[in-house]
Amino acid sequence: IAHYIGEMCRYILAVPPKPTDTQHNLRMIYGNGLRPQIWTEFVERFKIPKVAEFYGATEGNANIVNIDNTVGSIGFVSRIVPSIYPISIIRVDSQTGEPIRDAKGLCIVCKPNEPGVFIGKIVPNNPSRAFLGYVDEEASKKKIVDNVFHKGDRAFLSGDILVADEFGNLFFKDRTGDTFRWKGENVSTSEVEAVLSNVIAYKDVVVYGVEIKGHEGRAGMGAIFDPDSTVNLAELAEGTKKALPSYARPVFIRILKKLDMTGTYKLKKNDLQKEGFNVNAISDSIYYLDSTGAYSLLTPDAYEKINNGSIRV
Repeated sequence: IAHYIGEMCRYILAVPPKPTDTQHNLRMIYGNGLRPQIWTEFVERFKIPKVAEFYGATEGNANIVNIDNTVGSIGFVSRIVPSIYPISIIRVDSQTGEPIRDAKGLCIVCKPNEPGVFIGKIVPNNPSRAFLGYVDEEASKKKIVDNVFHKGDRAFLSGDILVADEFGNLFFKDRTGDTFRWKGENVSTSEVEAVLSNVIAYKDVVVYGVEIKGHEGRAGMGAIFDPDSTVNLAELAEGTKKALPSYARPVFIRILKKLDMTGTYKLKKNDLQKEGFNVNAISDSIYYLDSTGAYSLLTPDAYEKINNGSIRV
């Protein structure tokens, strides 16, 4: 049995195939962070009999695990007897992340295949269903939702957007703060990241939304770690065109020369998002999706024209 975390499987998959790939005695791998887009390829290449992808938070009260090898799933909850394990997916406002409530002021459970925020019911005097909170009381309050399905009940708000299929299999979609709107549509950063990574031979990539003067919402920007400048921008443009709807295609591409990772092997995006696409303040090369559908170098002149509307994106 082997354990994985974050992007480890993608890193391994990026290594050229060799005869020793299947020379192992593994019966199962378990962990979290195996993207659905590479799941099947990884399992077939390395002949992995079983994958136990799990989901949970250290401070949370709702942990789930995929025990039946369903590709891409992070767990299962019974649709027949949901009270056995009191977790749910509720509707939220895509912009604010706040729960959407019905006429009685209660939360609304998502229908099958409808994305929503994952919650775990807080049960008094039950340690396994408790939420002890953080040192920061204000941060703790933001993680609790009151009057969920009955007046007075409470639940832990994970902040993660999940989808349940008609059988009860759960799938991770995105973080509530990471999803952004562009051209009137919601864009899932995790889905775009997976597509970009597949197109560019599994290189490190992070996607986020950036503001453009005079435009509603945020335009997608992909930051790719490519210190040797090996990414073929023409192939990237063609690959995203085939795999993504027009509104989800990154408007900007930033080629990173330095890598800043989290403890779970993921690129940090907050600082990158704050920097936006201001080519005058960023030393990395930035490209924008031009009117022909190709990625062109973003010059200071092009930057000004995008901001004043002379160049439409």
